[in-house]
Order: sequence, then C-alpha cells, then structure tokens
Amino acid sequence: MMGLLRKISLSLICALAICMGSLAHSQGIVVKQAELEKIDAGWLLNANFSIALPAGLENALKKGVTLHFVTEFQLTHGRWYWFDEKAVKVERQIRLSHQPLINQYRITVGDFTFSAASLAEALRVTGTVGGWSVIEAAAISPTKQYEAAVRLTLDLGKLP
Repeated sequence: MMGLLRKISLSLICALAICMGSLAHSQGIVVKQAELEKIDAGWLLNANFSIALPAGLENALKKGVTLHFVTEFQLTHGRWYWFDEKAVKVERQIRLSHQPLINQYRITVGDFTFSAASLAEALRVTGTVGGWSVIEAAAISPTKQYEAAVRLTLDLGKLP
C-alpha cells in the first residue's frame, strides 16, 4: 500500500509541475504544495496555492463583484489501448466577496463561511485546501497505477 501512495504522490507532483503550472500561472495562481493523505475511508487532499489578483480584479472585488474559484481534482489510470480511465473527478466551488460596510472579505466553500480582515488573508484562505476527501477507498484498485492532478482556477464565466 505504501508503494501505491508513493506512486500517487510522485504522479501528483509531476502532474502539478508539468500540466497545471503554466495554466495556473497565467491566471496568477501557482501551486505551492499538494499531497494526498491516506485514511481508512480513502484519500484526503491537502494543497496550498498562491493567488495574485490583477489590479482590475482587486478593484472589482472591492466594488462588490464576487469572484468564483473552482478547485478540481482528477485521478486517472493510463491505458495503452484506449483513452485514460478517469477513476475520480471532483470539484468544489469557492466564492470570495468583499463586504464594504464592515471592510471584510468573505470566503465561502459549500456551507462553510470564513471572514478575513485583509485581502492577503482572504487569498491565503481561498488558496488553502485541507482535508478534502477526494478518493473513496472503493474507487481505486491497489494493483493499478494512477496519475493525480489538482488545479485552482478563477471561473471567468461567472464574472459580470
């Protein structure tokens, strides 16, 4: 089982560095750290992204525009005879908004809401993924090799 963990961790690092680095960097989002943690029920994702907003988005946020981010995780099994098998594909929505009356930022992930006093703190919280259950134990086979990928993007389709 430790061999499977090492293979998944190594694949995750490679996928992050090669596939997602240039796309995320073009939006000002850079992967700082990502790892999978084995638990009895499956695997948890822990990751940190560095987010730098362009001045235009910062101004829009301060004027009341909500920014929608999407964290995506995908686990694939490569096959030589057909397309890669997508064993797991999950995503979660993150909303970042500014409350001008109290001069605070609000980060919402599902039912969880967090308030931050500064934009730097709000971006740090937005870019932190901790203990997100991404793989159920029954979804993968210990005899197969998998490649994991994670990315955080700004959902441009939800901008006004």
